[in-house]
Amino acid sequence: MERVSLSNASFEGENNAYLLADGTDTILIDTGDWTDTTRDRLRAFLRGRDLDIEAIDRIYLTHWHPDHTGLAGEIQSRSGASVHVHARDAPLVEGDPDSWAALRSLQERYFDGWGLPASKRAEIRDRMVDTPVYETPEVTPFEDGDVFSVNGRHLEVVHASGHAAGLCLFETTLDGASVVFSGDALLPVYTPNVGGADVRVERPLQRYLDALRTIADAGYETAWPGHRDPITDPATRAASIVRHHEERAWNVLATVERRGPVDTWTVSRELFGELAGIHALHGPGEVYAHLDHLERTGDVVSDGSEYRLAAGVADRLERRDGRRWDLSI
Repeated sequence: MERVSLSNASFEGENNAYLLADGTDTILIDTGDWTDTTRDRLRAFLRGRDLDIEAIDRIYLTHWHPDHTGLAGEIQSRSGASVHVHARDAPLVEGDPDSWAALRSLQERYFDGWGLPASKRAEIRDRMVDTPVYETPEVTPFEDGDVFSVNGRHLEVVHASGHAAGLCLFETTLDGASVVFSGDALLPVYTPNVGGADVRVERPLQRYLDALRTIADAGYETAWPGHRDPITDPATRAASIVRHHEERAWNVLATVERRGPVDTWTVSRELFGELAGIHALHGPGEVYAHLDHLERTGDVVSDGSEYRLAAGVADRLERRDGRRWDLSI
């Protein structure tokens, strides 16, 4: 297995694709985006191994986001490679117009509920299109628990929703060690956005915490993420992200106490400042994920689009020694 570092202008750092070519099949996990820089890097990497795009037999995608799927259609058209992705994400990867229109409509409904200003909605729309502008593939959907044979080893699908509805891990054994291709579920530097990155996910923070528990309990020796460098202690990294969300929960509650009743956009501005571009989606999305979780645990209550603290929560905030809002693993 080899990691292919590809281009990406986003804050997560350069995308990774993974080449498994130590047998009769040539496999890619993720493809990076559709830009010329990514295409050139992938071609150069393959040439250095006496391969080309036409040699790729199968592509496994961790989730639908374009920075992970952008070249899948082009590779398929050149090589005939099959493209595999979780069933929840398959229509978006294929570029189904109805599915993309439904996503945009759902986003607009959330924007209404979050109190997103018209100017911020326009910035988000400028970064998005109704259907992909790059070549899209035909896909073969898979489900949680499916197992693929890859050059004499098993590659097992583990559904890990939260950041995206169909986000999946691929677990396998390399050199006798249990490893996982974690996509954006586990990143070494940043925490993946929940709530804004895919508004189709119901209870996004809870789903993501469940994914972190799955990673922590699995005992993987290494995680190969969708961005940046490998993670040598996945369980510890998962626990640190949980602590991050615990701290964010305190900060969200403190903001609701100080400004409430308050809408999602106002809490986002308090925590993250004046966000622009795609961050104007991710910031309030993350706050929404926390408010949704805190409402379900009885720590905040909502009246339409505004939130206030539930009875007794202000005292726990003052003591800062209350329960952990069901976030610990």
